[in-house]
Amino acid sequence: MISGKIGINGAGIGGLAAAIALRKLGMDVVVFEQAARFARVGADINLTPNAVRALDGLGVGDALRETAARPTHRISRMWDTGEETSRLAMSDDAERRYGAPQLTMHRGDLMSALEAAVPASCVKLAHKADSIVPHGQGATIHFANGSAEEVDVLIGADGIHSIVRKAILGEEHPIFTGVVAYRAVVPAERLAGVPNIGAFTKWWGAEPTSQIVTFPLNRGREIFVFATVAQDSWRHESWTTPGRVEDLRAAYAGFHPDARALLDACDDVLISALYVRDPLPSWSAGHVALMGDACHPMMPFMAQGAGMAIEDGVVLARCLAEASADTVPAALERYQATRHARTSRIQIGSRGNEWLKAGGNADWVYDYDAWNVALD
Repeated sequence: MISGKIGINGAGIGGLAAAIALRKLGMDVVVFEQAARFARVGADINLTPNAVRALDGLGVGDALRETAARPTHRISRMWDTGEETSRLAMSDDAERRYGAPQLTMHRGDLMSALEAAVPASCVKLAHKADSIVPHGQGATIHFANGSAEEVDVLIGADGIHSIVRKAILGEEHPIFTGVVAYRAVVPAERLAGVPNIGAFTKWWGAEPTSQIVTFPLNRGREIFVFATVAQDSWRHESWTTPGRVEDLRAAYAGFHPDARALLDACDDVLISALYVRDPLPSWSAGHVALMGDACHPMMPFMAQGAGMAIEDGVVLARCLAEASADTVPAALERYQATRHARTSRIQIGSRGNEWLKAGGNADWVYDYDAWNVALD
């Protein structure tokens, strides 16, 4: 087991999950976060059984179940006819089949549970990394506040614009997909006449870029509405930018009445442009490695972005737990070898947006157990 300090740049979902897993397996961890304090920001989140199973192993699953909803099914419907093309039983059925249910919740509730599981002494807020200098036995991180830190292993959990990624791969930029996403939360009582409100429902549009997804939140008291539209002229990434609900309704004017009823119930929406990167051939260099959106950012169409980051954190911790200072590079390569094929397949599948449109087998996604999968 590594006796030195493991640094994680970024205290998002993946970074905190990795920190918890590393500490659980007995390692010394410090997380560097650019924000001056934790805040309840971001959209809502769908955690499929593979992610919930990993979180249960981290010890945060019970806290999540206190506020989350458990969708009854995963349903696909066609945009124009309303025809149901696939239906998977979730909730108790998923728990029996996969060892964990699907949970849908506010992102802030997930972050609060993860934050509570990491001691404050292990997190350094207001530490925005300005530059990373890898070296033979670790890395030096220089921060905007003028300080610097030496770590024996550095993990980049710093998102699609990762500075750690830049340090090991050079200057590059994410790819705009030509798609923007609208998000809204609606009281469930406004949608009492719409079928299957307690399910995760995906309305498939005429084009892969057009869809509406809904799922319950807050034990079913609220409904999250997520819709995507092809649009090339607006490219701003944001969790908090207001959109025009009139534009959203106009984009879906031809959809089935049940789908339009979802949008008619929205008073306010947020809008964000969606960006991706292509799968990477390598995630690590020496004692530095990437995880989550820093190495495999993906479209939201398979609802696996957060799940892949959580799985990464668990597998990474397991690989480092079997390493010594001299075998860190090999352990990080083993982590990549264990994770690369799965995340690449989901990354590409999310971009194609055909998964479960007309049924199919979800087991290869949902039945993955990050705590027990064989390490390559």
